[in-house]
Amino acid sequence: MNNKLLGLMASVLILAGCMVRSTPGGGLEVIPILPAVVEIGDDSYYEHNGYHYFYTNERWYYADSRDGRRSELPRDHWPKETRHRGGGHH
Repeated sequence: MNNKLLGLMASVLILAGCMVRSTPGGGLEVIPILPAVVEIGDDSYYEHNGYHYFYTNERWYYADSRDGRRSELPRDHWPKETRHRGGGHH
């Protein structure tokens, strides 16, 4: 197998677990998909693969830093189940 084909196959496998969106400057940003089950604390905050996710009003948002500008996460990238530590629900 040649190196280009191997590189292409690796890229497809890596991106299968991510979301890609364009940035205002014309570049691309890769956002990892959340795991199937996510457990959040009272702050409704979850960190995964260097991104910061926030669950509020039954919706998921993400940012590249905890205090960064948040964008809504597409529903197909949401976890199948969101658990609250201690069993409480907000």
